[in-house]
Amino acid sequence: MSEQYDVVVVGAGAAGLAAGARLHRAGIKVRVIEAAGRTGGRAFTDTASFGFAWDRGCHWLHSASVNPLRAAADELGFGYLARGTRQARVTHLGDRWADEAERHAIWAAIDGTFSAVHAAGEAGRDIAASECLDLSSPWLRLSRHWLTLMTAAEAEQVSTLDYAAYSDTAENYPVERGYGALVQAVAARSAPALDIVTSCPVEAVDWSGSGVALATPRGTLKARYAIVAVPTSVMAKGAIRFNPGLPVVLEEAFAALPLGAAEKVALLFDRDVFGQPPTTYVDTLDLRAPTRKPINFTLNPFGAPMAIGQLGGANAAGLVAAGAEAMVDFALAALVDAFGADIRARVKGTATTGWVADPLIGGAYSCALPGLAPLRARLSPASVAQAMGGRVLFAGEAVSAHAYSTAHGAHLTGLAAADAVMAALQGAAA
Repeated sequence: MSEQYDVVVVGAGAAGLAAGARLHRAGIKVRVIEAAGRTGGRAFTDTASFGFAWDRGCHWLHSASVNPLRAAADELGFGYLARGTRQARVTHLGDRWADEAERHAIWAAIDGTFSAVHAAGEAGRDIAASECLDLSSPWLRLSRHWLTLMTAAEAEQVSTLDYAAYSDTAENYPVERGYGALVQAVAARSAPALDIVTSCPVEAVDWSGSGVALATPRGTLKARYAIVAVPTSVMAKGAIRFNPGLPVVLEEAFAALPLGAAEKVALLFDRDVFGQPPTTYVDTLDLRAPTRKPINFTLNPFGAPMAIGQLGGANAAGLVAAGAEAMVDFALAALVDAFGADIRARVKGTATTGWVADPLIGGAYSCALPGLAPLRARLSPASVAQAMGGRVLFAGEAVSAHAYSTAHGAHLTGLAAADAVMAALQGAAA
Protein backbone atom coordinates (compact mmCIF):
# COMPACT_ATOMS: atom_id res chain seq x y z
CA MET A 1 0.00 0.00 0.00
CA SER A 2 2.28 2.75 -1.23
CA GLU A 3 -0.26 4.75 -3.19
CA GLN A 4 -0.64 8.47 -2.52
CA TYR A 5 -3.95 9.72 -1.09
CA ASP A 6 -5.41 13.09 -0.37
CA VAL A 7 -6.66 11.83 3.01
CA VAL A 8 -6.27 8.70 5.07
CA VAL A 9 -8.83 8.15 7.81
CA VAL A 10 -7.67 5.99 10.71
CA GLY A 11 -10.57 4.13 12.32
CA ALA A 12 -13.86 2.96 10.80
CA GLY A 13 -16.23 3.66 13.67
CA ALA A 14 -19.10 6.13 13.42
CA ALA A 15 -16.71 9.08 13.10
CA GLY A 16 -14.32 7.50 10.62
CA LEU A 17 -17.11 6.21 8.40
CA ALA A 18 -18.77 9.62 8.37
CA ALA A 19 -15.51 11.39 7.51
CA GLY A 20 -14.59 8.90 4.81
CA ALA A 21 -18.03 8.94 3.22
CA ARG A 22 -18.18 12.73 3.07
CA LEU A 23 -14.72 12.98 1.53
CA HIS A 24 -15.47 10.24 -1.00
CA ARG A 25 -18.70 11.92 -2.09
CA ALA A 26 -16.74 15.13 -2.65
CA GLY A 27 -14.45 13.34 -5.10
CA ILE A 28 -11.46 13.35 -2.78
CA LYS A 29 -9.09 10.40 -2.91
CA VAL A 30 -9.53 8.87 0.54
CA ARG A 31 -8.88 5.54 2.17
CA VAL A 32 -10.25 4.41 5.55
CA ILE A 33 -8.14 1.91 7.46
CA GLU A 34 -9.37 -0.05 10.46
CA ALA A 35 -7.38 -2.14 12.92
CA ALA A 36 -10.25 -4.53 13.65
CA GLY A 37 -11.61 -7.14 11.30
CA ARG A 38 -14.92 -5.30 11.05
CA THR A 39 -16.14 -1.74 10.76
CA GLY A 40 -18.37 0.17 13.17
CA GLY A 41 -16.25 0.31 16.30
CA ARG A 42 -18.50 0.76 19.32
CA ALA A 43 -21.52 0.89 17.01
CA PHE A 44 -21.93 -2.88 16.66
CA THR A 45 -25.21 -4.69 16.06
CA ASP A 46 -24.93 -8.43 16.72
CA THR A 47 -27.27 -10.65 14.71
CA ALA A 48 -25.14 -13.80 14.81
CA SER A 49 -25.42 -14.74 18.50
CA PHE A 50 -29.18 -15.25 18.70
CA GLY A 51 -30.72 -14.55 15.32
CA PHE A 52 -32.16 -11.35 16.82
CA ALA A 53 -30.52 -7.96 16.41
CA TRP A 54 -29.10 -6.51 19.60
CA ASP A 55 -26.54 -3.78 20.06
CA ARG A 56 -23.36 -4.65 21.87
CA GLY A 57 -22.53 -0.95 21.92
CA CYS A 58 -24.64 2.16 21.35
CA HIS A 59 -28.37 1.52 21.06
CA TRP A 60 -30.32 4.71 21.76
CA LEU A 61 -30.81 7.60 19.36
CA HIS A 62 -29.97 10.22 21.96
CA SER A 63 -31.57 13.66 21.63
CA ALA A 64 -33.62 12.20 18.81
CA SER A 65 -35.26 15.42 17.60
CA VAL A 66 -31.86 16.95 16.82
CA ASN A 67 -29.98 13.74 16.04
CA PRO A 68 -29.08 13.54 12.32
CA LEU A 69 -28.99 9.76 12.54
CA ARG A 70 -32.63 9.73 13.62
CA ALA A 71 -33.53 11.54 10.39
CA ALA A 72 -31.42 9.01 8.51
CA ALA A 73 -33.26 6.19 10.27
CA ASP A 74 -36.55 7.60 8.96
CA GLU A 75 -35.18 7.80 5.43
CA LEU A 76 -33.68 4.30 5.53
CA GLY A 77 -36.66 2.62 7.15
CA PHE A 78 -35.02 1.84 10.48
CA GLY A 79 -37.77 1.71 13.08
CA TYR A 80 -37.29 2.96 16.63
CA LEU A 81 -39.34 3.29 19.77
CA ALA A 82 -40.25 6.94 20.31
CA ARG A 83 -40.34 6.81 24.07
CA GLY A 84 -39.33 9.91 25.98
CA THR A 85 -37.74 8.19 28.96
CA ARG A 86 -35.83 5.08 29.93
CA GLN A 87 -37.36 5.28 33.40
CA ALA A 88 -38.05 1.77 34.69
CA ARG A 89 -41.67 0.75 34.82
CA VAL A 90 -40.93 -1.53 37.74
CA THR A 91 -38.14 -1.91 40.28
CA HIS A 92 -37.34 -5.13 42.09
CA LEU A 93 -35.95 -4.81 45.60
CA GLY A 94 -34.48 -8.27 46.12
CA ASP A 95 -37.49 -10.13 47.46
CA ARG A 96 -40.40 -7.98 46.29
CA TRP A 97 -41.43 -5.36 43.77
CA ALA A 98 -41.33 -1.72 44.79
CA ASP A 99 -44.72 -0.18 45.38
CA GLU A 100 -45.82 2.98 43.58
CA ALA A 101 -44.65 5.31 46.33
CA GLU A 102 -41.23 3.66 46.40
CA ARG A 103 -40.91 3.87 42.63
CA HIS A 104 -41.60 7.59 42.73
CA ALA A 105 -39.09 8.01 45.54
CA ILE A 106 -36.46 6.05 43.64
CA TRP A 107 -36.80 8.15 40.52
CA ALA A 108 -36.90 11.35 42.54
CA ALA A 109 -33.57 10.28 44.05
CA ILE A 110 -32.06 9.42 40.66
CA ASP A 111 -33.29 12.61 39.05
CA GLY A 112 -32.09 14.54 42.10
CA THR A 113 -28.61 13.13 41.62
CA PHE A 114 -28.55 14.11 37.95
CA SER A 115 -29.82 17.59 38.80
CA ALA A 116 -27.29 18.15 41.57
CA VAL A 117 -24.36 17.11 39.37
CA HIS A 118 -25.63 19.25 36.52
CA ALA A 119 -26.19 22.26 38.78
CA ALA A 120 -22.62 22.09 40.06
CA GLY A 121 -21.32 22.11 36.49
CA GLU A 122 -23.67 24.89 35.45
CA ALA A 123 -22.25 26.92 38.32
CA GLY A 124 -18.79 26.47 36.82
CA ARG A 125 -17.58 23.98 39.44
CA ASP A 126 -15.25 21.35 37.99
CA ILE A 127 -15.46 18.87 40.85
CA ALA A 128 -16.11 15.16 41.24
CA ALA A 129 -19.75 14.18 40.86
CA SER A 130 -19.39 12.17 44.07
CA GLU A 131 -19.37 15.44 45.97
CA CYS A 132 -22.97 16.02 44.84
CA LEU A 133 -24.42 12.71 46.03
CA ASP A 134 -26.98 12.49 48.82
CA LEU A 135 -25.22 9.94 51.00
CA SER A 136 -28.26 9.66 53.27
CA SER A 137 -30.59 8.48 50.51
CA PRO A 138 -31.82 4.89 50.85
CA TRP A 139 -31.63 4.73 47.06
CA LEU A 140 -27.99 5.83 46.80
CA ARG A 141 -26.86 2.61 45.13
CA LEU A 142 -29.37 3.04 42.32
CA SER A 143 -28.48 6.72 41.93
CA ARG A 144 -24.81 5.83 41.62
CA HIS A 145 -25.64 3.00 39.24
CA TRP A 146 -27.57 5.27 36.91
CA LEU A 147 -24.84 7.88 37.02
CA THR A 148 -22.34 5.23 35.94
CA LEU A 149 -24.65 4.18 33.10
CA MET A 150 -24.78 7.78 31.87
CA THR A 151 -21.05 8.45 32.20
CA ALA A 152 -19.51 4.92 32.20
CA ALA A 153 -17.47 6.04 35.20
CA GLU A 154 -17.71 6.03 38.97
CA ALA A 155 -18.89 9.31 40.44
CA GLU A 156 -15.41 10.01 41.83
CA GLN A 157 -14.05 10.12 38.25
CA VAL A 158 -16.80 12.27 36.72
CA SER A 159 -16.28 16.00 36.14
CA THR A 160 -19.40 17.99 36.96
CA LEU A 161 -18.37 20.70 34.48
CA ASP A 162 -18.00 18.15 31.69
CA TYR A 163 -21.27 16.48 32.67
CA ALA A 164 -23.14 19.77 32.44
CA ALA A 165 -21.73 20.44 28.97
CA TYR A 166 -23.55 17.40 27.59
CA SER A 167 -26.68 18.41 25.69
CA ASP A 168 -29.66 16.07 26.05
CA THR A 169 -33.23 16.65 24.95
CA ALA A 170 -34.35 13.55 26.93
CA GLU A 171 -35.59 11.94 23.70
CA ASN A 172 -33.69 8.65 23.68
CA TYR A 173 -35.09 6.13 21.22
CA PRO A 174 -33.94 2.49 20.92
CA VAL A 175 -33.40 1.28 17.35
CA GLU A 176 -35.20 -1.94 16.45
CA ARG A 177 -32.78 -3.29 13.84
CA GLY A 178 -29.81 -1.93 15.75
CA TYR A 179 -27.98 1.38 15.97
CA GLY A 180 -24.80 -0.24 14.73
CA ALA A 181 -26.65 -1.47 11.65
CA LEU A 182 -27.99 2.05 11.13
CA VAL A 183 -24.50 3.57 11.27
CA GLN A 184 -23.35 1.08 8.65
CA ALA A 185 -26.37 1.77 6.45
CA VAL A 186 -25.86 5.53 6.61
CA ALA A 187 -22.26 5.21 5.42
CA ALA A 188 -23.19 2.70 2.72
CA ARG A 189 -25.91 4.96 1.37
CA SER A 190 -23.64 8.00 1.36
CA ALA A 191 -20.63 6.32 -0.23
CA PRO A 192 -21.22 2.70 -1.32
CA ALA A 193 -17.81 2.53 -2.99
CA LEU A 194 -15.85 3.95 -0.04
CA ASP A 195 -12.35 2.46 0.08
CA ILE A 196 -12.08 0.67 3.46
CA VAL A 197 -9.31 -1.70 4.54
CA THR A 198 -9.89 -3.71 7.72
CA SER A 199 -7.42 -5.71 9.85
CA CYS A 200 -4.89 -2.98 9.18
CA PRO A 201 -3.68 -1.25 12.36
CA VAL A 202 -1.69 1.96 12.11
CA GLU A 203 1.58 1.62 13.97
CA ALA A 204 2.98 5.11 13.44
CA VAL A 205 2.08 8.47 11.93
CA ASP A 206 4.92 10.60 10.58
CA TRP A 207 3.84 14.20 10.18
CA SER A 208 7.31 15.69 10.01
CA GLY A 209 7.06 16.60 6.34
CA SER A 210 4.61 18.46 4.17
CA GLY A 211 2.14 15.56 4.36
CA VAL A 212 1.74 12.43 6.48
CA ALA A 213 3.05 8.88 6.26
CA LEU A 214 1.24 6.10 8.09
CA ALA A 215 3.09 2.88 8.84
CA THR A 216 1.00 -0.31 8.82
CA PRO A 217 1.82 -4.05 8.63
CA ARG A 218 0.77 -3.86 4.98
CA GLY A 219 3.14 -1.04 4.14
CA THR A 220 3.22 2.73 4.37
CA LEU A 221 0.42 4.96 3.18
CA LYS A 222 1.17 8.55 2.23
CA ALA A 223 -1.37 11.33 2.21
CA ARG A 224 -1.67 15.06 2.39
CA TYR A 225 -3.84 14.80 5.52
CA ALA A 226 -4.83 12.25 8.13
CA ILE A 227 -7.98 12.09 10.24
CA VAL A 228 -7.42 9.92 13.29
CA ALA A 229 -10.72 8.58 14.66
CA VAL A 230 -9.76 6.11 17.37
CA PRO A 231 -10.77 5.96 21.06
CA THR A 232 -9.00 8.13 23.60
CA SER A 233 -7.78 5.04 25.45
CA VAL A 234 -5.89 3.92 22.34
CA MET A 235 -4.29 7.33 22.05
CA ALA A 236 -3.48 7.64 25.75
CA LYS A 237 -1.59 4.34 25.87
CA GLY A 238 0.51 5.31 22.86
CA ALA A 239 -0.71 2.50 20.61
CA ILE A 240 -0.04 4.77 17.64
CA ARG A 241 3.38 6.42 17.61
CA PHE A 242 3.72 9.93 16.25
CA ASN A 243 6.80 11.55 14.73
CA PRO A 244 7.25 14.20 15.92
CA GLY A 245 5.60 13.09 19.15
CA LEU A 246 2.14 14.33 19.99
CA PRO A 247 2.18 17.85 21.43
CA VAL A 248 1.90 17.76 25.22
CA VAL A 249 -1.40 19.63 25.12
CA LEU A 250 -2.94 16.76 23.16
CA GLU A 251 -1.34 14.03 25.27
CA GLU A 252 -2.86 15.71 28.33
CA ALA A 253 -6.26 15.91 26.64
CA PHE A 254 -6.38 12.21 25.77
CA ALA A 255 -5.31 11.28 29.30
CA ALA A 256 -8.01 13.55 30.76
CA LEU A 257 -10.78 11.82 28.79
CA PRO A 258 -10.54 8.11 29.65
CA LEU A 259 -13.14 5.63 28.50
CA GLY A 260 -15.13 4.21 31.36
CA ALA A 261 -16.92 0.86 31.50
CA ALA A 262 -20.41 0.17 30.16
CA GLU A 263 -21.08 -3.49 29.41
CA LYS A 264 -24.04 -5.69 28.57
CA VAL A 265 -25.23 -9.20 29.34
CA ALA A 266 -27.75 -10.66 26.90
CA LEU A 267 -29.84 -13.72 27.68
CA LEU A 268 -32.08 -15.44 25.15
CA PHE A 269 -35.01 -17.54 26.40
CA ASP A 270 -36.99 -20.17 24.58
CA ARG A 271 -40.17 -18.19 25.16
CA ASP A 272 -41.40 -15.10 26.99
CA VAL A 273 -40.66 -15.80 30.65
CA PHE A 274 -41.38 -12.32 31.98
CA GLY A 275 -44.97 -11.59 31.00
CA GLN A 276 -44.02 -8.00 30.31
CA PRO A 277 -44.81 -5.83 27.25
CA PRO A 278 -42.14 -5.45 24.55
CA THR A 279 -39.21 -3.24 25.56
CA THR A 280 -39.93 -3.05 29.26
CA TYR A 281 -37.30 -1.48 31.50
CA VAL A 282 -36.69 -2.98 34.94
CA ASP A 283 -34.30 -1.92 37.69
CA THR A 284 -33.06 -4.17 40.44
CA LEU A 285 -31.75 -3.22 43.87
CA ASP A 286 -31.38 -5.87 46.56
CA LEU A 287 -32.23 -4.18 49.84
CA ARG A 288 -31.26 -7.39 51.64
CA ALA A 289 -27.61 -7.16 50.55
CA PRO A 290 -26.09 -3.67 50.97
CA THR A 291 -22.95 -4.52 48.98
CA ARG A 292 -24.72 -6.11 46.02
CA LYS A 293 -24.56 -3.88 42.95
CA PRO A 294 -27.70 -2.99 40.98
CA ILE A 295 -28.31 -4.04 37.41
CA ASN A 296 -31.06 -2.86 35.10
CA PHE A 297 -32.62 -4.71 32.19
CA THR A 298 -34.46 -4.27 28.95
CA LEU A 299 -36.95 -7.14 28.82
CA ASN A 300 -38.45 -8.49 25.60
CA PRO A 301 -36.74 -5.86 23.41
CA PHE A 302 -39.03 -5.22 20.45
CA GLY A 303 -40.80 -8.48 21.30
CA ALA A 304 -37.75 -10.78 21.26
CA PRO A 305 -37.67 -13.26 24.19
CA MET A 306 -34.55 -11.69 25.64
CA ALA A 307 -33.21 -9.79 28.61
CA ILE A 308 -30.37 -7.34 28.11
CA GLY A 309 -28.68 -6.27 31.33
CA GLN A 310 -26.65 -3.08 31.61
CA LEU A 311 -23.61 -2.74 33.82
CA GLY A 312 -21.53 0.35 34.46
CA GLY A 313 -18.37 1.58 36.12
CA ALA A 314 -16.20 -0.52 38.39
CA ASN A 315 -18.77 -3.30 38.66
CA ALA A 316 -18.84 -3.70 34.89
CA ALA A 317 -15.06 -3.69 34.61
CA GLY A 318 -14.70 -6.17 37.46
CA LEU A 319 -17.21 -8.58 35.96
CA VAL A 320 -15.54 -8.44 32.56
CA ALA A 321 -12.25 -9.32 34.26
CA ALA A 322 -13.98 -12.20 36.07
CA GLY A 323 -15.20 -13.60 32.76
CA ALA A 324 -18.36 -14.19 30.75
CA GLU A 325 -19.69 -16.84 33.14
CA ALA A 326 -19.48 -14.41 36.05
CA MET A 327 -21.30 -11.76 34.06
CA VAL A 328 -24.11 -14.15 33.16
CA ASP A 329 -24.38 -15.43 36.73
CA PHE A 330 -24.63 -11.89 38.07
CA ALA A 331 -27.38 -10.92 35.64
CA LEU A 332 -29.31 -14.17 35.91
CA ALA A 333 -29.30 -14.04 39.71
CA ALA A 334 -31.13 -10.71 39.62
CA LEU A 335 -33.66 -12.04 37.11
CA VAL A 336 -34.25 -15.16 39.21
CA ASP A 337 -34.92 -13.00 42.26
CA ALA A 338 -37.55 -11.11 40.30
CA PHE A 339 -39.13 -13.80 38.14
CA GLY A 340 -38.37 -17.09 39.87
CA ALA A 341 -35.86 -19.91 39.53
CA ASP A 342 -37.88 -21.60 36.78
CA ILE A 343 -36.51 -19.18 34.19
CA ARG A 344 -33.07 -20.79 34.47
CA ALA A 345 -34.34 -23.79 32.54
CA ARG A 346 -35.66 -21.54 29.79
CA VAL A 347 -32.27 -19.93 28.97
CA LYS A 348 -31.41 -20.76 25.37
CA GLY A 349 -28.28 -18.68 24.87
CA THR A 350 -26.12 -15.99 26.43
CA ALA A 351 -23.70 -13.35 25.22
CA THR A 352 -21.59 -10.73 26.95
CA THR A 353 -19.61 -7.68 25.92
CA GLY A 354 -16.05 -6.86 26.91
CA TRP A 355 -15.28 -3.38 25.65
CA VAL A 356 -12.87 -2.62 28.50
CA ALA A 357 -10.80 -5.68 27.57
CA ASP A 358 -10.72 -4.97 23.82
CA PRO A 359 -7.22 -3.65 23.06
CA LEU A 360 -8.54 -1.76 20.03
CA ILE A 361 -11.25 0.02 22.07
CA GLY A 362 -10.43 -0.03 25.78
CA GLY A 363 -13.77 1.01 27.23
CA ALA A 364 -17.17 2.54 26.59
CA TYR A 365 -17.16 6.30 26.10
CA SER A 366 -15.31 9.32 27.37
CA CYS A 367 -15.91 11.38 30.47
CA ALA A 368 -13.55 14.11 31.65
CA LEU A 369 -11.82 13.61 34.97
CA PRO A 370 -12.64 16.13 37.71
CA GLY A 371 -10.78 19.38 37.25
CA LEU A 372 -9.91 18.61 33.63
CA ALA A 373 -13.11 19.34 31.71
CA PRO A 374 -11.62 22.21 29.65
CA LEU A 375 -9.12 19.82 28.09
CA ARG A 376 -11.82 18.32 25.83
CA ALA A 377 -11.74 21.54 23.78
CA ARG A 378 -8.13 20.85 22.86
CA LEU A 379 -9.32 18.11 20.49
CA SER A 380 -11.43 20.45 18.35
CA PRO A 381 -10.33 20.78 14.70
CA ALA A 382 -9.18 24.36 15.19
CA SER A 383 -7.10 23.56 18.28
CA VAL A 384 -5.55 20.44 16.78
CA ALA A 385 -4.77 22.26 13.54
CA GLN A 386 -2.88 24.85 15.53
CA ALA A 387 -0.98 22.20 17.47
CA MET A 388 -0.17 19.90 14.54
CA GLY A 389 0.12 22.21 11.58
CA GLY A 390 -3.20 21.19 10.06
CA ARG A 391 -1.93 17.88 8.66
CA VAL A 392 -3.54 15.69 11.33
CA LEU A 393 -7.04 16.04 12.77
CA PHE A 394 -8.94 13.95 15.32
CA ALA A 395 -12.54 12.78 15.33
CA GLY A 396 -14.71 10.60 17.55
CA GLU A 397 -17.21 10.97 20.36
CA ALA A 398 -14.59 12.42 22.71
CA VAL A 399 -14.01 15.33 20.31
CA SER A 400 -17.62 16.46 20.57
CA ALA A 401 -18.08 19.31 23.03
CA HIS A 402 -21.77 18.70 23.74
CA ALA A 403 -22.62 15.24 22.33
CA TYR A 404 -19.64 13.25 23.57
CA SER A 405 -20.36 9.62 24.49
CA THR A 406 -22.85 9.31 21.62
CA ALA A 407 -22.83 7.85 18.13
CA HIS A 408 -24.29 11.00 16.63
CA GLY A 409 -21.63 13.06 18.40
CA ALA A 410 -18.96 10.89 16.80
CA HIS A 411 -20.71 11.10 13.43
CA LEU A 412 -20.80 14.90 13.54
CA THR A 413 -17.13 15.18 14.47
CA GLY A 414 -16.27 12.99 11.50
CA LEU A 415 -18.18 15.32 9.21
CA ALA A 416 -16.51 18.36 10.80
CA ALA A 417 -13.03 16.90 10.34
CA ALA A 418 -13.81 16.08 6.71
CA ASP A 419 -15.07 19.62 6.13
CA ALA A 420 -11.91 21.05 7.67
CA VAL A 421 -9.73 18.93 5.39
CA MET A 422 -11.79 19.87 2.32
CA ALA A 423 -11.42 23.54 3.17
CA ALA A 424 -7.66 23.08 3.45
CA LEU A 425 -7.52 21.24 0.14
CA GLN A 426 -9.54 23.96 -1.58
CA GLY A 427 -7.32 26.62 -0.04
CA ALA A 428 -4.20 24.89 -1.28
CA ALA A 429 -5.65 24.63 -4.78
CA ALA A 430 -6.66 28.29 -4.92
